[in-house]
Amino acid sequence: MPGLKSRTSAQDEAAGRSTRRLTGWGRTAPTTATVLHTADLDVIAEAVRTAGPRGVIARGLGRSYGDSAQNAGGLVVDMTALNRIHHIDVDAAVADVDAGCSLDTLLRAVVPHGLWVPVLPGTRQVTVGGAIGADIHGGNHHTQGTFTRHVLSMDLLTADGQIRTLTPDGPERELFLATTAGMGLTGIVLRAKIRLDRVETSYFIADVEQATDFDDMLERLQHNDENYTYSKTWFDSVTKGQHMGRGFLLRGSSAKLSDLPPELRKDPLKFDAPQLATFPDVFPPGMLNTLTAKALNEVYYRKSKTKSGVVQNITQFYHLLDLFADWNRAYGPRGFLQYQFVVPFERADLLRASMEAIVDSGHISALNVLKRFGDGNDAPLSFPQRGYTLAVDLPVKKGLDQLCDLLDEMVLDAGGRLYLAKDSRTTADRFARMYPELPAWRKVRDAVDPERKFASDQARRLQLVTG
Repeated sequence: MPGLKSRTSAQDEAAGRSTRRLTGWGRTAPTTATVLHTADLDVIAEAVRTAGPRGVIARGLGRSYGDSAQNAGGLVVDMTALNRIHHIDVDAAVADVDAGCSLDTLLRAVVPHGLWVPVLPGTRQVTVGGAIGADIHGGNHHTQGTFTRHVLSMDLLTADGQIRTLTPDGPERELFLATTAGMGLTGIVLRAKIRLDRVETSYFIADVEQATDFDDMLERLQHNDENYTYSKTWFDSVTKGQHMGRGFLLRGSSAKLSDLPPELRKDPLKFDAPQLATFPDVFPPGMLNTLTAKALNEVYYRKSKTKSGVVQNITQFYHLLDLFADWNRAYGPRGFLQYQFVVPFERADLLRASMEAIVDSGHISALNVLKRFGDGNDAPLSFPQRGYTLAVDLPVKKGLDQLCDLLDEMVLDAGGRLYLAKDSRTTADRFARMYPELPAWRKVRDAVDPERKFASDQARRLQLVTG
């Protein structure tokens, strides 16, 4: 009868299964999968063991921009049900957490103890498992490296249904490194122990510097960057002429108690991170155009005047977009693409060249971030390497593929590469050329999952899983 669910659908719902249409944060390339939502490890293990021909992939809060946590026609394990904080060892500064726990939840639990998550991306709405799978970085990569540098151990559910405890220097070090930035393709991270930093306050002491154009920005970024724990820049990619690339640098460190004004010293570990609103899903295509982007850039540039020693909370300093839930809806139903690459320091010329290519193409990005990376790590697919990284958000419209193809070849020519957690459209050939250690990663992955049970839309597109 109409309106009545079939027995099979009712049983699936009771077992925590549903059919869902999924996208990444960019809201492009939707596909449909069976989604399993449960905190029962036995159920998850059985689902992995019995995964069908399309395989299985874990999914956290959906903040990868592309198709890495989608699995068309297959199974997706929603990890957000597995979100406990098992223990916080204040003396040792270590947190033992489920992989589905968000960094926001973890921060709110550890900050009152004078502890801090050492590496945070541009949003706190990322799970611990996602942070490991993408080997996330933040504005402090040049001082703290990537997230997995601070992972003491992780429990990994492998294709045979077994749980292995991996450590950075243990007997299965190669599997630890392959899981790092492996985008969930070696197994499902269930739990991890994270080494934390100690802080006196939950605030930051920041310096803001305006830059008049892109060359001025780059010169300022090269000066004294090592003296700041955190460093990033925003720049204007819409304004042309002599002020092309104008923007500001925001650099700072964790504030000490003595840095705070008297009113904040009363509660120095207050986690001041409100959420103001949720964006409705009503924005039409083309809301971000030359006119609106110029207006946004003008306001943002003028409000960020040069000043030193400013005390800021985590939202002001680090996570401004977390003020607004579902802010990705502002790009409209066609969605957007974040293009992020890294190139060696000696190829800084590519930064300006890529910006000019974007401006000349007529495509618009209002969110542009430039940072310096420190040394990379030994994980074969980890994105950061010593050099500059640039990220731009581009609304999807006609001609975007051609622009990104051009940028891909420019990045390759400069010895750079793209970030898997942001990629939604490059080719298998280009990705393999960017990551020469891909064969070594595949060897470890294929050994732990010979039947290729772990798979995703991205893995198939980039031929990360072969055979």
